[in-house]
Amino acid sequence: MKQLENKGNDLIFSLDIGTRTIIGLVGRYLPDEKFTILAYSIREHNKRNMYDGQIHDIEGVTKIVKEIKEELEQKIGTSLKKVSIAAAGRSLKTRKIRIDKEINTTSEISRNMVEVLELEAVQKAQDMINSETNQSRFKYYNIGYTVINYYLDDNVMEKLEDHRGEKIGVNLLATFLPQMVIESLYSVISKVGLEVGNITLEPIAAINVAIKEELRLLNLALVDIGAGTSDIAITRDGNIMAYAMTSQAGDEITETLSKKYLLDFNASERLKIKLSSQEQHEFIDIVGIKHELTTKEIVDDIYDIIVRISEEIAEKILEFNEKAPSAVFLIGGSSQMPGLKECLAEKLGLPKERVSIRDIRFIENIEEIDDNFSGPDIVTPIGIALEGANRRYNSFLQVKFNDEEIRIFNTDSIKVSDVLVLTGYNPRDLIPKSADDFIYFLNNKKEIIKGEEGSSAKIYVNNKEANLYTPLKDGDIVKVIKGVKGQKRIPYLYDCIPMKKVITFNNVEINLIKNVEVNGSQVFGNPKLNEGDRIEIKEIKTLDDLLKYMDKYIPIDSIFINGKKAHENTLLKDNDEIISIQNKSINLVINGVERTIEYSKREFIFVDVFEHIDFDLTKPKGTLVLKVNGREAEYMAPLKNGDIVEIFWDK
Repeated sequence: MKQLENKGNDLIFSLDIGTRTIIGLVGRYLPDEKFTILAYSIREHNKRNMYDGQIHDIEGVTKIVKEIKEELEQKIGTSLKKVSIAAAGRSLKTRKIRIDKEINTTSEISRNMVEVLELEAVQKAQDMINSETNQSRFKYYNIGYTVINYYLDDNVMEKLEDHRGEKIGVNLLATFLPQMVIESLYSVISKVGLEVGNITLEPIAAINVAIKEELRLLNLALVDIGAGTSDIAITRDGNIMAYAMTSQAGDEITETLSKKYLLDFNASERLKIKLSSQEQHEFIDIVGIKHELTTKEIVDDIYDIIVRISEEIAEKILEFNEKAPSAVFLIGGSSQMPGLKECLAEKLGLPKERVSIRDIRFIENIEEIDDNFSGPDIVTPIGIALEGANRRYNSFLQVKFNDEEIRIFNTDSIKVSDVLVLTGYNPRDLIPKSADDFIYFLNNKKEIIKGEEGSSAKIYVNNKEANLYTPLKDGDIVKVIKGVKGQKRIPYLYDCIPMKKVITFNNVEINLIKNVEVNGSQVFGNPKLNEGDRIEIKEIKTLDDLLKYMDKYIPIDSIFINGKKAHENTLLKDNDEIISIQNKSINLVINGVERTIEYSKREFIFVDVFEHIDFDLTKPKGTLVLKVNGREAEYMAPLKNGDIVEIFWDK
């Protein structure tokens, strides 16, 4: 045993509270930055205190933890005050979820719309887990998620911001942890007189020591094959993007050995453990028959269960990773089963060297205490200790959300959105809500007046404006003020129809709107409308309607609308100018001769005279003289009845 001064300020005490065993270790960092293990203790549960990583018998687990604590204190000669612990990876639940929602096609997609979409997806996944029958006794909350794909009108997109469309969607992987797991761990630690110095997740602790940080940028899978379950964590881009679990693990191998060779469970367990370190095995079954077998012979006899375990692990990896990872690392006591890593490589379609077992020899700067405490089952306990030493995660964050104290597990940078998911905040309260549309009917056609756009929710962190992605720290105060719904637009009659539609006919104004009825009754003025009102407008729509209304016979070919020839079906619109030009006559005295001239223009001007007399302007015979009533005239001067016109050449 290493000699240790009687001081504990720099000691690191960690506990790996597992389903079959509890492992405690005490270590410290030496001046050369090497972590040295000073003492350890491994104890098995004497009964089923835990199921799948969840503490069921708090008193039973407390008793074993107390024994480990006292044993370690005796070995190191000082008392222990704080401990680092971890929540079991098998307690985590991962759900893949896709949601889609329709959006306003006229608006650009904003970052806030995408954040709310992701939040709705996470909450839907959380509701799915919490509503499962076998999970009803647990309350799960989200500890992280990874976006797999975005969708715009069902097309895969890398980003949604600034696009327009009818529908947006997201497909993501969300991970959840039961609140009960954390509370029961804290309860055990409190009962033995310890304080939780740090808490993390077992897969995080294992990955941080089993796989170098620069390797975690790759797409890797870490599989912890224990007694009851095989727990899987998948990394990509430096983050754990999914967790999974299969119920096929070491106990299935033990049970298969027991049935094959008629051994009790404990004898089968001892045989299983020796398969990874011995080539020859001698044992006596329950009827007294002695067996002498090689490891290869035993593995061949039970190879079916090795295949089944490998297949289930491979299926889970492919389900959540959607392809084979770059490499797979195995830890946990049952990972040492001969033939298992090669079989798993085959099921994943990987070269056999891409699936390897990790033990503490792969952990940098670790000084081993002895060979009995160095296998793949020790990786997680050491990872928990080093997480505590490095204070990588600050246990729980305490924040105040809308005046309520919230404790949230700090697995990474905690954001406002994480608190909203934990508290079940309705993401629809974050987005602006348009008011209800106003619907009315105009001449039996449904018309809609869109409601006003509402205002977005206001998010504040420590009284400063924030957003869903604002990071939080211990003690922060978060306040969210719901978005405000817009006002419904209640129109007046003249907001829906024109007050009047006026045309001029031969300089006389005529209002084309003759009558307005609302719900069958004639109305006057500009009343406020009610939802569903039916408006009927009786108006003059075409030129033919106008002529019938005027009760006049006017030849269509004599009518011009805005200077252009019209026809009887010409639609009339506001401010049209209509002129009817019919044949007229004018009496003139031209060069001493009385003449009556018919014309179809608005007015008869001087130059029109030349169309009705024989006067050749192409052969000048002097100065052209133009006179009206004895005075000099202009070409464009209008004429009237009785005018005396003179046109001649002055030689």
